[in-house]
Amino acid sequence: MGVNVQIHDRKTLVMGARSGIGRLVLEQLIADGRPVRASTRSPQPGQFPDGLDVVAADLTDRASLDAAFAGIGRVFLFANREGVPDVIAAAGEAGVERVVLLSSGSVIHPSSVGNRIAQEHREVEDALATAGHLTVVPIRPLVLATNALGWAHPIRATGSVSIYQPDALTAPIHERDVAAVAVAALAGRDDVSGILTGPERLSQRAQVAAIGAAIGREISVAELSREQAAADFARFMPEWEAEAVLQFLDDAAVDNSIATGTVEAVLGRPATSFARWALDHADDFR
Repeated sequence: MGVNVQIHDRKTLVMGARSGIGRLVLEQLIADGRPVRASTRSPQPGQFPDGLDVVAADLTDRASLDAAFAGIGRVFLFANREGVPDVIAAAGEAGVERVVLLSSGSVIHPSSVGNRIAQEHREVEDALATAGHLTVVPIRPLVLATNALGWAHPIRATGSVSIYQPDALTAPIHERDVAAVAVAALAGRDDVSGILTGPERLSQRAQVAAIGAAIGREISVAELSREQAAADFARFMPEWEAEAVLQFLDDAAVDNSIATGTVEAVLGRPATSFARWALDHADDFR
C-alpha cells in the first residue's frame, strides 16, 4: 500500500497494545469499527481478538517499525528518547500523518520543572516535534489512578499500607479516560493536550479509603519517612526515578497538584471518579 492512499482509508496502529492504556485504545477503536493494527514486542497466540492485524514491533528495531508502519495513517505510542529517531524516520517513509503520543502532564505543569521524569517526557515531545511531516498530538495525564495498584499487595496481605505523604492531594485519572482522549485525538481532535486529571483532588489517605469502601474492608495507613520511601521505591525502580517520584509527592504535599476540566472538555462528560476506579479494580485489592 503506497503513501498516496487517503489517510482516512488507512489503518491506525496502536503500539504497546498489551499495555494498560494501549489495550484500552485498541478496544475502543475496534468497538468503533475503525481499521486497526496492533503491535507489541512479542505477540503471543490468544493475546488479541481472532482476525486482528497484529505485528511485532520494537522502538529500537528500525526494520520492525518499517513493517509495522506500512499502510498506516495514524499511530498511538508511548516513546522513549532512544526510539524517537527511528519512529520519525519510519513514519516518514510510510507516509504516516498523525502520531498521538502518551506523554505526561508534568511537561506543562509549572512546578514540575526540573523533575527528571518530566524532563524525559519533554525531551520526547520536543524530538518528535522536529518531524515536519508529522502532526504530533501529546496526551498528558498528570497522575494515573493505576499508580495505586502499587498498594495492592500490602492491602491484600495485611489490610494496611505504608505511604509517603499520605495527605498529599492529587486528582488521579482513570486509564479509560486517558484512552478515550487518545482515541479522540486519533480521530482528529487537536484540543486534547491540556493536563488530564480526575474530577477532584483527594489525599492518598482518602484514595485508600475509597479502595477500602470498594472491597468492603477497612485499610489502615502508616506514614513513611522520605528515607523509608526512597528505600522502598528503589526496590523496583532506578534511584533517579525514585527521587523524581518523591519530588512529585513533595510538590503535591504543598498543594501544587491540580485538577483540570480537560477530560470533560474533550469527551463531553465529567472525568471518572477515583471511587469508580476503585470499584473497577476491586479484585486487584481483594
